[in-house]
Amino acid sequence: MDETRQWTAEAARAAAGKKGEETVVLDVGDLFGITDAFVITSASNVRLVRTIVEEVDRRVKAVGGPAPYRVEGTDDARWVLMDYGDFVVHVFLEEARRYYDLERLWADAPRLEWDEHDGRAVATRP
Repeated sequence: MDETRQWTAEAARAAAGKKGEETVVLDVGDLFGITDAFVITSASNVRLVRTIVEEVDRRVKAVGGPAPYRVEGTDDARWVLMDYGDFVVHVFLEEARRYYDLERLWADAPRLEWDEHDGRAVATRP
């Protein structure tokens, strides 16, 4: 999980660095056996969604992380899902994020606090 936390923190920093808004990391591993963490962020327009997706991919690879197994939603870019196996990155348009409200759906998941300048991610209760 240490590498996964490093990669999720880097994905969160990458999103925030490209104007991703309200970027959060949820530790869903105990609630959802398929993956360990969700990175959730939003953008104000489609072009910015695509920019964030490209930056997340570049930065995760730059710290030794994997390439995503699959990326879905890039055509309309309202909700792009990047599946890295151990973690999943969700990049939403603001209105799509409000509609799907993953934070409410996964409200029992601890948030992983990530530092904008540091590779550490620490679990906290919501």
